[in-house]
Amino acid sequence: MKHLFDRLVAAWTERAIVLKAVSFALVGVINATVNYIVFWVMLRVVAASPALDAFLADAARKVDLTAEDAGAIFANVIAWVVAVTGSYVMNSFYTFAAESGRKLTWRAYFAFAASGVLGLIADTTTLLIASRFLPIMLAKLVAIGAGFVVNFSMSHFVVFRPGKAGRG
Repeated sequence: MKHLFDRLVAAWTERAIVLKAVSFALVGVINATVNYIVFWVMLRVVAASPALDAFLADAARKVDLTAEDAGAIFANVIAWVVAVTGSYVMNSFYTFAAESGRKLTWRAYFAFAASGVLGLIADTTTLLIASRFLPIMLAKLVAIGAGFVVNFSMSHFVVFRPGKAGRG
């Protein structure tokens, strides 16, 4: 356990990883804002659309969820799709520019989105749990934080890892 802790401390003391984390956080703030706003808009769309609300309520009953949970999940997934696309573009051009060559490819986009699915699961799970104790929009902020931790880890260690030439 001490060895793992020492490795984590060493990683965070390296300037490159700190700068990368700061850049990822700044891109994350932009995307978190987009995610939050799209989530809010989609909750309003569900509330204003009786057909969509009824469809989600029916789907919720089939999997033992509340209609509110189904609406929150729907809004969260739409918000995630919009935000993950923006995040991929900005991280490719800024945070992980050296690793991506500042090139956008479908393969990298799908890898980025696939790695983001774990963040989506963390975000959605946190949202559903936190919304039991907090207003939905405050729960969404907590959920975005949980998603950040998972997304940075996946981006750094999986999606944008250096090629074999860059590995020590």
